[in-house]
Parts: sequence; structure tokens; C-alpha cells
Amino acid sequence: MKKPIVAIVGNPNCGKTTLFNGLTGARQKIGNWPGVTVEKKEGIIKKGEDEIVMIDLPGIYSLSAYSEDEKIARDYILGSQADLIVNIVDAVNLERNLYLTIQLAEMGLPLLVVINRADIAEKNGIKIDVEHLSKHLSCPVIMISALKSQDVKVVADEIFALTNLPICPSIHVNYPQPIELLIKKWAEEKLSPKLQWASRWVYLKIIEGDLDLLERSDIGIVKSKKELLKEVGDIISKLEESPDIEIADARYAFIHGMVRDVIQTKGSRSKTTDLLDAVVLNRIFGMPIFLFIMYIIFWVTIKIGGAFIDFFDIAAGAFFVDFPKYLLSSFEIPQWISVVIGDGIGAGIQTVATFIPVIFIMFLMLSILEDSGYMARAAFVMDRFMRTIGLPGKAFVPMIVGFGCSVPAIMGSRTLESKKDKLLTIFMTPFMSCGAKLPVYVLFAAAIFPANSGIIVFAIYLSGIAAAIVTGYILKATLFKGEASHFVMELPLYNIPRPGAIFIHTWNRLKLFLLRASKVIVSAVFILSLLNSAGTDGSFGNENSDRSILAAVSHIITPAFAPMGIQKENWQASVSIFTGLFAKEAIVGTLNSLYSQKTNEGSEALQIEEKEFNLMASLTEALLTIPQNLRDSISGISDPLGTDVLKESGNSEKIAEEIEIDTTTFERLRNFFTPAQAFAFMLFILLYFPCVAAFGAIVKEAGLRLALLQSAYLTIFAWIVATLFYQLAEGYNLLWIITALCIIILLIAILYFLGKHNFANLKEVK
Repeated sequence: MKKPIVAIVGNPNCGKTTLFNGLTGARQKIGNWPGVTVEKKEGIIKKGEDEIVMIDLPGIYSLSAYSEDEKIARDYILGSQADLIVNIVDAVNLERNLYLTIQLAEMGLPLLVVINRADIAEKNGIKIDVEHLSKHLSCPVIMISALKSQDVKVVADEIFALTNLPICPSIHVNYPQPIELLIKKWAEEKLSPKLQWASRWVYLKIIEGDLDLLERSDIGIVKSKKELLKEVGDIISKLEESPDIEIADARYAFIHGMVRDVIQTKGSRSKTTDLLDAVVLNRIFGMPIFLFIMYIIFWVTIKIGGAFIDFFDIAAGAFFVDFPKYLLSSFEIPQWISVVIGDGIGAGIQTVATFIPVIFIMFLMLSILEDSGYMARAAFVMDRFMRTIGLPGKAFVPMIVGFGCSVPAIMGSRTLESKKDKLLTIFMTPFMSCGAKLPVYVLFAAAIFPANSGIIVFAIYLSGIAAAIVTGYILKATLFKGEASHFVMELPLYNIPRPGAIFIHTWNRLKLFLLRASKVIVSAVFILSLLNSAGTDGSFGNENSDRSILAAVSHIITPAFAPMGIQKENWQASVSIFTGLFAKEAIVGTLNSLYSQKTNEGSEALQIEEKEFNLMASLTEALLTIPQNLRDSISGISDPLGTDVLKESGNSEKIAEEIEIDTTTFERLRNFFTPAQAFAFMLFILLYFPCVAAFGAIVKEAGLRLALLQSAYLTIFAWIVATLFYQLAEGYNLLWIITALCIIILLIAILYFLGKHNFANLKEVK
């Protein structure tokens, strides 16, 4: 038997998701809507043996689709897939919220109106006559606080009752005479729509100019589209405003009269909210407060979340890498199977595991910001600055987190409502130099620029920000060309964050990352691990040596990096670029292994470690890292990026100990790199393809096509910047300078062509 389906719909910030979480609890399935990367939430509510499927639709203000979220919600409602629509209305903003309610009621679909935040309304002196409102809307209306379990139960009981015996509202809003006459004319001509909507509502949408609905309703079979639009055009001259404005005005007039009738005592906006806004939105104090909060978010995400990375790394390595290899070696299984299972699949799972703490903390902090009401204020404070590069202020939050780790930053872009804003943020975020790249900068700064290491690293960070801004301008004019998203910002009341709702929201987002992005990450790590381990002679165990297939490929491809200063004999740098695809800190380990020429010793040590494998010892070691890392995090509260190590730039042994390399690596770096070559190489590492974990997150949020395009763009852009710097600073090869400039022009032309042909699928959202 088919389970009834109930869709929850409402304005943003009305408590819709809170009620959804209260109704479904842990019985939720998180995914994406078909063909897009907008989050889809589906849950189950139970009563005895009966079950109902709940769908949490994206927040919308009306049934006119302007953003991707609105289009999804509208399409779902128009598809008549739900047996009941539950419309959540904010009691504090009743008049504005009822605009969507009126549209739903005019459609004639089974409807339950739930007025939420009864507790806040009571504090503000707002008393709503629910029974009277129910008569006006001709459908059931209940008033609750979604934070109270007994109120949530009332909603659940009402939902079960209405799915068995649905009530379809029937209301009549009086529109200007020309519109009413045209509706009457069409009704007499019996232009009955094919789908299950009220004819009057369909006629109104056509008069508003909704061509999508005209196609869906199939009215054009009875009367041609040209005829219908001509009749609409005939009445426009008789109206003071355009039809959509006239219709909206009539609805608001109806709502205003209804609200005046049902609200017995009208309160005022929360005094607490007004007092806090006077400070956090202040021209003088707003920005410092915002930057302080961003600092806290960054520090907690990277330092506190980062304190648990070693635990997950060591524990996952023990379970998924060392333990399988130990078992396989006990049965004398061929080495290639051990490499495939342990170093391939196991290492991929280990890589995913290391991102769990920072992603969890990132989503936890974002959920707290959203639930408290400050996220909208943060967007407001930064909006003017961010608009210069075509982004809303809200995009600043994930980009700041990108300085710690690109993965949670990319995942954090899903808080943006506009698809264009989200994609542009994803394209710009990898330029924010993540913490994994810092050891590379420290290594080169200490070896090549010991007297000016701090300035060099700071210059690299600034270069990343500059590259992000340049990319923003390029993409805004090419791939993501179009009007900026509408600046309509709602400032909700401040709330005390609710732990239960926050943890459910955080867990759902983390689970989605583990289920989706992990597939790409494990696959990529698996392939790279095999290439790094397999030798050209068919042997295995050649990691970070000149005998691996990866090293052989690097020998071949090294000439491609010659324009940016990497000479043919410095093939080790090319290998490190490839291993940097695992994680950027792997670059340091690769250079250390290849330059210090201790590969054989490393292999022997690894074999000894495998023979002495002890699962409990590994887990104990993993646990012991947590308190030490937390102590280091707290002591480093003033150094969130971890750049204090540069204070020891004159002490090679101290730096080598900090970043775990051999001291001979410094001398080899000086032999292979001039200052210009070193800085060009650092620029390339800053800008090129992100790690496989970040790539997996991009695939998850933007889709494979755009992820591949972004990876190509980043790598080409990195090569251009590194080449231009080296050639202008030291190489002085006019041919390479002209070539790099021509590639820039070609790259922009390709992006413009792709934008013109809607490669990013932006124009489908009207």
C-alpha cells in the first residue's frame, strides 16, 4: 500500500525545518533533488502501524520561481505529488507569511495551516484568533510552538486525520475588474486545465505572465497561446500597474483585512532583537563584531576540529590500512592485493575519515549561526563589499573557513540560496590557501627565504585572495554572466540555539558528505595510491620513489613545468605536484623522500611496523593525540593559521622537526630552486587543482561537469600565474610570456562561450 505523502512548505526562517525534525526525528533521508544540488529532506512519521512520508521543501515566499530553491518547491507542489500540504506560518510575521498561504488556498489543494512560534508571539503581545482565521481560509488552522513536543504531537495527529479525510480550501479574492472579467470569460469558455488545480488560480497565473504554467496546464489546446496572451495584453492598458502587481496588491489587501480581523492584540517587534541589532548592525561596531565572530568560527573549526584529525587519521589507518595488510600478509597473499585493499581502498577511507571532525565542527558552527539569527546579520554586514565581485555577504562565511580547509568551506556554500552565488563561491573558495598548504610554504620559505620568510608566506596568502577576486570578476562576466541575485534580506528574531535541532541538522549534513563525496575521494585516492605504489617493472611498494609509475609519468611531464622554472633534472618537484592531489601536505613528504634519498630505509621501516602491528596500541596512540592537540590548539589561539613556526626560520633543524623532514632536504631545495623558481612553485601549489577531498566536495555540490571544468581552470590559471611570475622575474623569455597571455585570452573566451551556452544550467531558473 502506498504511503501518504505530506509536503511541508513555508517562508524561510519560519521554523519549518524545526517542525520537520520534531516530527521525523532520526527517521530522515537526506539527498539532492533530481538534476540539482539543492538538499532534499525526506522523513517518516509513525502512528501505530501507519506511516506517512514527510517532504521538507525549500523555503519560498510565493509560487513564482526566481531562484533554484523556489523552482524546486513550486515544481513539487504543481506536480500534485503530495496528498496534503502543510503550510508553516510565522506568528510574528503573520501578514507577510500569509501571502504564500493565499496562493496555496487558491490552488484548491488539501491544506493544513500551522502557525508556529506561538511562544514568541505571546511574549510580543500578539494574540491570534485561530478559529476565525480558519473560517477565512476555509481550511484547518492550528497554532503551536515547534520547540514543544506536545505541540509537535498535535500537528502529527492532525496530519494523520487530514490524510484520511483531506479538506480543500475555497477562498475568493476580489481582483481588479478587467482581471475578473477575463477570468469570467475564460471560465465560460470552459478552458479547463488538465492538472488538479483550481481553474481560477491557473487563469490568474496566466494573466500574471506565467508561461511555464500555461504549458503545464495544456489550456493552449482549447485556445492558442497567442490568443490567450493577446487577451491578456488587451486588459493591461485598462490596469494602473502590470497584472502581477495588481494581483499581488489585491492579495495583500485581502490579507491585511483578514489579519486585522483575527489579530486581537498587535505587539511590537522584540525589544531584545532591536537592542542587539543596534549594536551588531552598527556602522562602527558591526564589522569588528562580524570579524571577531568569523575568527571564533575559523579557530573553532580548524583548531578544535583539527585537534581530532590525528585521532581519526591514526584510528582509520589502523582499521582500514594496517589491519587489512597485516591479515593479508599472514595468509601470504600477493603484495598487489595488499596494496589494492590497504593502500588503495583503505587509504581512501582513511582520507575521508580525517575530514569528519572539521566538517562536523564547520556545520555545527554554521547551524548555530543560522539558528541564533546572526547569519542574516553577517550577510547584511558584508553584503556591500561582496557585491563588488558578484556575491552576497553570506558567501564570506564559507570563504573564510577556506583558509583552514577547502572541504568544509565548499560544503558550507549550500547555505546560499542562489545557484549562481553558490557556484561562484565554490569556484573562488580553493584560492583561499588552506592549512594543508602551509607546510609547503614553511619548507620553501625556511630553505630559500630564511631572512624574509614571514613576508613571503604573507605574500602567498595575499596572492590567493587576489586570484579569488580576479576569478570572481572573470566568471561574473563569462561563465556565470547575468543579473546579480535580488537583495532581499529578512532579519529574523534572535533565538537561543536549540541543541537538538542543531545536532540533527549537523549530522544530516555530515552524513550527506560521507555518503556522496566519499565515493569520489576513495576512488581518486585508490587510483593515485596504485600509481604511486606500482613500479614500472611490475613491483609494488615503490611509494615516493623514482621507480613508481607516478615518478615515470612525472619524468615525462616535467618539461610542461619548465616555463615556471622547474628544470628537467628536478623531476621530484613534478612528482610532488601529483602526490599533492592526495593532500597538499603530502608535497612536503614527497620532496623529503625523494630529495633525502632514504626511500629504502623508509620501506624497511614500514615492513617492520607492519610485522609489529598492534590494533590496541594504535587506538591508544590515536586517543592520546586528542588531549595534546587540544592543549596545542588552546595555546595557539592567537595563531589560527599556524604561522608561528616561521619565527624559527633561521633554525633549519627546528623547522625540519616541526614539519617532519630531513635537514638535507633544505640543501637539495637550494640546489634545485632559485628564489624566483621557488616562489613560482609556491604560487602553483597555491592555485592548482585542489586535493581529491575538495574535488569530491565540489562534485557533490556542483556536479561532475563543473567540478572537472573548475579543476581544469584552476590548474591552467596556476600555470599561467606561475609562468608569468618566473618569466618576468628571472626567465625573461618573451615567447613564454606571450604564450601565457594568449592562454589567458583563450581561457576567458572558452568561459564566455560556455556561459553563453548555459553550461552551468543557470538560465533554467526564471
